Amino acid sequence: MYNICVMNTIANFIKQKRKEAGLTQEEFAIRSGLGLRFVRELEQGKETVRMDKVNQALAMFGMVAVPGRKDEK
Repeated sequence: MYNICVMNTIANFIKQKRKEAGLTQEEFAIRSGLGLRFVRELEQGKETVRMDKVNQALAMFGMVAVPGRKDEK
């Protein structure tokens, strides 16, 4: 599970790119092969999403989420 900051960054990126592409959430779900419910939850920044599906969504824009160190703040 990614932390909320990372998920919000991913959520904002996907939402922005989807809108730039002129796609509704439903159209994006169909084109990416994901469920509409997942797309909605992803764009809302839900923390408990499957990373394989996150990467499937990011792949629509030539991106991928990669593991990294959690900030020690």
